[in-house]
Amino acid sequence: MTVAFECRMCGHCCHGEGGIILSPKDQARLADHLAIPVDQLLERYSRDQGGKPCLRTGEDGYCVFFEQNKGCTVHPGRPDICRAWPFFRGNLVDRMSWEMIHDYCPGVNPEAGHKEFVRQGREYLRKHDLLRHDPQVDPNALILDEE
Repeated sequence: MTVAFECRMCGHCCHGEGGIILSPKDQARLADHLAIPVDQLLERYSRDQGGKPCLRTGEDGYCVFFEQNKGCTVHPGRPDICRAWPFFRGNLVDRMSWEMIHDYCPGVNPEAGHKEFVRQGREYLRKHDLLRHDPQVDPNALILDEE
C-alpha cells in the first residue's frame, strides 16, 4: 500500500489567516494544555470568524502557536482541524483541490492517487474521531457526507 500522506513538519499548513476554527472540544483541550481558563484562551488567542472562534495568526502570518524551527508549540493540545490536515472535506470530495495541495504540502503523495487518498483519509478521520457534524460550532472542513 502506498502511503497517501506523511507529515514533513514543514509548517506550510500553519501559515495563513483563518480556518482554524475552535470547536468547544478544541477550546477545552487547548485551554487545559495551556493551563488557562477557556475564556482567557479565547480572549488571548482567538478572533471571531463568521460567529465561530478562530485562532489568530502572528505578524509573520503563522498560527500564534507556531515557531520557526520548532513547529507547533501546543501539539498535544492542537485543534482537531490541525489534527485532520490534509484530510479536509474539499481535498476528499474534489480531486482538483487534492491536486492543488501537491505544491503546497510536501507530505501529500501524488503517487497514491486521489481514490487511495480518500480511502486513507476517511479511515484516519474515523480512527481519530475527527469527523464533525454540527456546522454551528465545528469546522466545515471536518463535516463529511456519509459514504
